[in-house]
Amino acid sequence: MTVTVRFAPSPTGRIHIGNARTALFNWLFAMKNGGRFVQRFDDTDLARSKQEYADGILYDLHWLGIFPDATEYQSRRFEVYDAAVEKLKAAGLLYACYETAEELELRRKIRLSRKLPPVYGREALKLTDEEKAAFEAEGRRPHWRFLLPNFKDDPFETERTEVHWNDIVRGNETVDLASLSDPVLVREDGTYLYTLPSVVDDIDMGITHIIRGDDHVTNTGVQIALFKALGAEPPAFGHHNMLTAGDGEGLSKRTGALSISGLRESGIEPMSVASLAVLIGTSESVAAVPAMSELAARFDPTTTSKSASKFDPDELLVLNRTLLHSMPFSEAQDRLSALGISGEKAEPFWLAVRGNLDRLSDAAGWWRVVRQGPEQPVELSGEDADFVGQALDLLPEEPWDGTTWKSWTQAVKEATGRKGKPLFMPLRLALTGLSSGPELADLLPLLGREGTLARRP
Repeated sequence: MTVTVRFAPSPTGRIHIGNARTALFNWLFAMKNGGRFVQRFDDTDLARSKQEYADGILYDLHWLGIFPDATEYQSRRFEVYDAAVEKLKAAGLLYACYETAEELELRRKIRLSRKLPPVYGREALKLTDEEKAAFEAEGRRPHWRFLLPNFKDDPFETERTEVHWNDIVRGNETVDLASLSDPVLVREDGTYLYTLPSVVDDIDMGITHIIRGDDHVTNTGVQIALFKALGAEPPAFGHHNMLTAGDGEGLSKRTGALSISGLRESGIEPMSVASLAVLIGTSESVAAVPAMSELAARFDPTTTSKSASKFDPDELLVLNRTLLHSMPFSEAQDRLSALGISGEKAEPFWLAVRGNLDRLSDAAGWWRVVRQGPEQPVELSGEDADFVGQALDLLPEEPWDGTTWKSWTQAVKEATGRKGKPLFMPLRLALTGLSSGPELADLLPLLGREGTLARRP
């Protein structure tokens, strides 16, 4: 059996870091097991689903390093769901209900007042053909509920089975179906809710493992029952903890909170996002992992906490710096070229500045400093300006290398008597316009003698 997982968002917005956590858990699980990853768009809500969102989600996944083996759309499979509906009806497991929302709410309140679980009482199962015809004559159209399994043969019995499974993430789990209403699978207008198309697709697409957020735990009890009703063996299920924003609020595709596209546009590296999205809320320490293969080696779904985890965007910058500070030039080269950083000096420049970057795009600013000088030269005091001028007069002849800075500043020290910060700071300000930055020993050969002399105050 080939391990087959799926990531199945609704294309009603761009995915956020919480969605990415689910996608990455599935992707890494497939990687570790030599399996397949199916990208499925649950787009049965034709009014809100848009192809542009589906395309954007695929782009976001590719940017993260996730490349699906197959891409499917539920909106192209309605005939398959129609056939499943007829199968359930024929088996007496899908029944018509005519209650209005107001009638259902009244019944719920009555059950609560009697200290009974506020679940649907299956009143529709008792309707006669004449009563159904009368509702139809009134213009009512039925919604269709799935008859959850019972201990007894009596379909009106409210005592129902418990569903058990060994959760990939959480261990042994149980859902008591007695605490649930028979779920509506088909609305009055004939459109499908989430549950039926999802289960039918998982069967047809050979999904062996489903890993998703723990807000689906209760759904899983219902879905396992539906798998069996359709004659299929349920897949293995896993439910990871949820990520929340710093204020504890849940994330939403519609608000764009911590969207993958937004993080990408802000200059965050994909492996910074992947590292934090996967490792946060687990017993693993959060660290910048430079490659997906290494992240897969560290990934163990059983180490995931059962409580929600707050996602702090500031942690991304910490991871980002770590990744950039050790990133080889070969990995950065194409992106540097897109910023106009190319030529024989590009590699030594990258090695000189990468340790001072928060984002790769910050390299463009240092490239301008090297090529053109400080954007806003610092005005030095008269004494410091005279000192810099004297130091520039002591510049050695080229060629220059990594030892030039040391030999030059030694000569300046001997000639002026300055040392430490009074020596180095005026030179740094004159050469870069900034009080901190890359090692001047690395920058000086990039400036060259002519470029350095051009910084004379």
